Amino acid sequence: MTDSRETNLRRACVIGHPVSQSRSPLVHGYWLKKYGISGDYVREDVAPGEIAGFIDRLRSGEAGLVGCNVTIPHKMAAFELADEADENATLLGAANTLWVENGRVHATNTDGLGFTGNLDATHPGWDYAEKAVVLGAGGGARSIVMALKQRGISHIHIVNRTLARASELAARLGDRVDAHDMDRLAEVMKGAGLFVNTTSLGMKGGAVPDFDFGLLSENAIVADIVYVPLETPILKQAKAHGLKTADGLGMLLHQAVPGFEKWFGRKPEVDAALRDEIIADLEANG
Repeated sequence: MTDSRETNLRRACVIGHPVSQSRSPLVHGYWLKKYGISGDYVREDVAPGEIAGFIDRLRSGEAGLVGCNVTIPHKMAAFELADEADENATLLGAANTLWVENGRVHATNTDGLGFTGNLDATHPGWDYAEKAVVLGAGGGARSIVMALKQRGISHIHIVNRTLARASELAARLGDRVDAHDMDRLAEVMKGAGLFVNTTSLGMKGGAVPDFDFGLLSENAIVADIVYVPLETPILKQAKAHGLKTADGLGMLLHQAVPGFEKWFGRKPEVDAALRDEIIADLEANG
């Protein structure tokens, strides 16, 4: 194999443990081919005890390495080990995208941008909504609530089985964010213009409770960050009420855009052909 340092090949990767399930190489590989860019993007399994060593390799630009995506369980460690972190990563205390500038590792978190970018593409003007309901209080909820605040949504309600966890997240993210337990779900859904599922409900066809989506605004959008299956039970329920929906695959694709631009110097487009390619892989491999 030709040494990437001799060919000036720019390399990026996704790190995690395990990482074999990541579809990031398909996404970035599609863009590299589409734009005729000489680059490489692969999976790299990094055990928890090896993350600091990987960051050192990244900082040194070993073999053309210019950046990476970060998945479970390394998002917090990546933030802590980076030399510089932007506002998004700092507010969340976690990073999913790293890149190198002048020998320093920079960190950001693009999950929230992926969520809003998908809504911008599929439902332009979605941010007219004054009230949003976010189901769940994990890492996905954290990034989405932050993104909704940045877009100016006036009232954001986090609903979670464990009230303490929702309250902790609301306190971290500040004004315009309230926490509730599941008993308050119907109450806070009334008139909401956006409903977001950030839990694993419905993943891989699992059963979900019936939600009274008739309580939402008639122009409401229901979004789900789960993308296996592509049309989750929650999205099916929303469609049965005549509501607009947004699936989790769109978020996955749009959150990849900033990293590709940092590493390879071109802002890529999330187009129908890319979406079709990932759907085909999902159908083939589950």
